[in-house]
Amino acid sequence: MEMKLSRGPWMRRQFTTFFSPFLTIHPSSFSSIPSTSIHSPPLTHSLSPHSFSNARSLSISAPATLQSSLSPTPSEGKEDSGIPMKGSKVLLKGMRYHELEKWVQSHGYRPAQALMLWKRLYGNNIWAQYNEELEGLNKDFKGMLAERAEFKALDLKDMLTASDGTKKILFTLEDGLVIETVIIPCRRGRTTVCVSSQVGCAMNCQFCYTGRMGLKRNLSAAEIVEQAVFARRLLSHEVGTITNVVFMGMGEPLHNIENVIKAADILVDEHGLHFSPRKVTISTSGLVPQMKRFLKESNCALAVSLNATTDEVRNWVMPINRKYNLGLLLNTLREELCLKHNYKVLFEYVMLAGVNDSIEDAKRLIDLVQGIPCKINLISFNPHCGSQFRPTSEEKMIQFRNILAEAGCVVFLRPSRGDDQMAACGQLGKPGEIQAPLLKVPAKFQTALEGASV
Repeated sequence: MEMKLSRGPWMRRQFTTFFSPFLTIHPSSFSSIPSTSIHSPPLTHSLSPHSFSNARSLSISAPATLQSSLSPTPSEGKEDSGIPMKGSKVLLKGMRYHELEKWVQSHGYRPAQALMLWKRLYGNNIWAQYNEELEGLNKDFKGMLAERAEFKALDLKDMLTASDGTKKILFTLEDGLVIETVIIPCRRGRTTVCVSSQVGCAMNCQFCYTGRMGLKRNLSAAEIVEQAVFARRLLSHEVGTITNVVFMGMGEPLHNIENVIKAADILVDEHGLHFSPRKVTISTSGLVPQMKRFLKESNCALAVSLNATTDEVRNWVMPINRKYNLGLLLNTLREELCLKHNYKVLFEYVMLAGVNDSIEDAKRLIDLVQGIPCKINLISFNPHCGSQFRPTSEEKMIQFRNILAEAGCVVFLRPSRGDDQMAACGQLGKPGEIQAPLLKVPAKFQTALEGASV
């Protein structure tokens, strides 16, 4: 189905309020937006810029870099020094090590005390959440922490276990919003935690359940880091060492780039959680300016959600492509990866039956990635309530993979994990009563999508 948008004052107010930090809007542009049958109370921050892509004459000018419009987050304030706060207390997991060391010294304690605290927060199999768990620290120092510091940024709400052993953890934030984190065990001794970077998502990718939510807010660095800390604290004894982190949960990580880069720095610090940078993967739908910044500032791995081989299809299933198209995205990767030694990008390709899974798509994909050091993950589409798409058959996925492999591509089939608990790729979140709109299906794909909604 296609959801149309109102040209009334509420829609203008929502659009102007949410996007004013990075968009210039011409009022006359609203004169040609189609009418709608939606009559609901306003919900702030529930729609993405790409939700308006069906408007015929919407005139928008945007700066080169898409800025996050939601900082600081509701649960984290800032001291004048930039130190993250929760209420009147410093939020410990929101600081890099050098920031923590400086804060500890500012209260008259030695740097060695900061290192001991850091190791109890992130290392030594302690993962402290309470002052009582800081065994071995100076008594006066512990007293100061009890008075001035906050350990926790999240509260555990629920944990669901899928039939394949995948676990979905629901966390409640200080403002009452809920995020989801997934732990994926692997028999080969590798266990992955999939963390969220936002509550909801503004990108409105048509195959993603999280995108139906719209964007509620960014997560702070502490809220991101603590998902991995919780995973180790709760489940290491059950699933073994958690070795990998993927920023593939709720949200577009590079839309929250400041907090994501900071969280990644904390995750890879050798004195704490000590994840290998190559085993911390940041995913993006293709925000080109932020992607360039990330590749310059971080040694962590990059995954790019491609999901189409033509601009026509990608404009529809991933509206961000209307701003940063395939040519710009892939040429940027060619240029930037020339500057990074022994670095490969991971392309994620969700296969949608009758939409992007033809032999012609496979051949175009081979041409698109030429000259880019890369690996390709072929991902089965995971259905969800109201979805327009159907998953590609296993036989066709294997055929698609074989075409890529025969051309010399490094390609993998990624099976669904946790789909019986809505924990699989593209299934996270809980859309509200008002959802980001489904975009008009191009005519030539309407037959492929008939009867797909569940």
